[in-house]
Amino acid sequence: MVSVRTVVDRVGPTLLQAVHVPPGCPAVSDVVIAEPGLAANLAAGDLVLAVAVADVAGAIELIRDSAEHDAAAVLVKPPLAGKPAIRRAAKRAEIGLIEVHAATSWAQLVWLLRTVLDAIADESDTLENGDDAGTSDLFRLADAVASVVDAPVTIEDTNSRVLAYSARQDVTDPARVATIMGRRIPDDVLARFRSRGVFRELTRGRQTIFVPGQRDGTLPRLIVPIRMGGELLGSMWAVVPGPVPDERAAAFADTAPVVALHLLRRRAHADVQRRASAELLRALLRGEVSPRKAVAELDLTDEPHRVVVVETPGGDTLDGEGLRLALLERISQGIGRRPVAAEEAGLLYAVVPDGEGPGTWPEIRSALAETPAGKDSGELRAAAGGARDLTDLSRSRAEAEETLGLLRAGVLAGRVVCFDDVWTALALHRAATASSGARVTELGPLGTVRAYDAANGTEYVATLYEWLRHPGDPRTAATALRIHPNTLRYRMRKLLELVPLDLDDPDVRLALLAQLTALHWA
Repeated sequence: MVSVRTVVDRVGPTLLQAVHVPPGCPAVSDVVIAEPGLAANLAAGDLVLAVAVADVAGAIELIRDSAEHDAAAVLVKPPLAGKPAIRRAAKRAEIGLIEVHAATSWAQLVWLLRTVLDAIADESDTLENGDDAGTSDLFRLADAVASVVDAPVTIEDTNSRVLAYSARQDVTDPARVATIMGRRIPDDVLARFRSRGVFRELTRGRQTIFVPGQRDGTLPRLIVPIRMGGELLGSMWAVVPGPVPDERAAAFADTAPVVALHLLRRRAHADVQRRASAELLRALLRGEVSPRKAVAELDLTDEPHRVVVVETPGGDTLDGEGLRLALLERISQGIGRRPVAAEEAGLLYAVVPDGEGPGTWPEIRSALAETPAGKDSGELRAAAGGARDLTDLSRSRAEAEETLGLLRAGVLAGRVVCFDDVWTALALHRAATASSGARVTELGPLGTVRAYDAANGTEYVATLYEWLRHPGDPRTAATALRIHPNTLRYRMRKLLELVPLDLDDPDVRLALLAQLTALHWA
């Protein structure tokens, strides 16, 4: 049983948008091209492509014919998909209505939809074998593209990470070998291509880009952008001996739409997995799911983990969401394992193993500390909870959120902190919070000192706090107040003239310090 929404999700929002999907919509069975008045070829569960429909009346007729044959949905392009009359017709007929991106080729869409249906049908076998859907197809496609351009090829995403590569990479150069080994273009090689304007040209819509050989021995490259619906999905890089004839370069470029369909399928599959993993992780952090289930489905190792919560500029706005996605990509590079992560309430939550090695908290911490977040990089904050068993991750989450709260308040310094490292600040803050609730600061003569400071602009409360924090060390106390030690002694004499305090009594000193700590940390 394949639902219309499942197909739309798998293809992805770049190409398809669900306008109307009624409850009880028939399961999808096939993809057909039909025209108004020619409904004989329609069958139950068909996805009907409105290829020849040119106006509202034709679209409404096709919708009615499709609904009479129990088709699953009708797919139309703008502006028809947005017409109120067509939407009303779909609702009355209780049939799905899907909008297709205007720049999408109908032929490509037929191929992609049938590929998605085949992939869903075979998905149980894929999951049993532990294979990533579409990966082997992409490697075979890389071999096919290489035969077209007669050169070894890599297929890369927009972050210059290698998704697949063809055979014959042994006849390339050291830069290509390093790219294959590291599964992404090395930083120094990337910088050289960037300085030549390669990535700027990729974004400008060029069909092919030729980069001559370089002095360090890097061979020439012929590069083709991979686009679909105006969106840059990645690129193909061929290592060539020199300039390529126009006919062969054009044939290389002509393979890009087919590769784009594979990349969209791959991304759609990854998006479905990511959404499922994120929902499972949120349930795990709330303590609503068995840790054993999480270990199996989230690929967590049975060892202590930390919950890391990250706040990015932009909060829960679209800009903030984009930054979190970019951050997840950034901290996933070069650390061996991708963090198990989910977004909630404008924050990014990640569960990472403790200890040393790839993908662990020390490496994530370093990556976060080095990650800028645009112009407001200082607003990026991250806090890790304590290392806990998988049965106790909800506690680690609470610790991470408490620590992040102190970062936000400016109580803690830095951008990335760990719960275990700031226990003194946390203890004082918790004690101060409890004391404030018990109205501890209203006891004794402290109220008189606070009122005098407010009325006269003095700083006796702060002076007493530092004097008690540094007993017998007036120089350090004065340094904390940024005053001379003699000024400290003068203030203490005036304070004791104002209120009677027996500072030789250890209980008095302890009570005052508790009150002052509550004022300072609350």
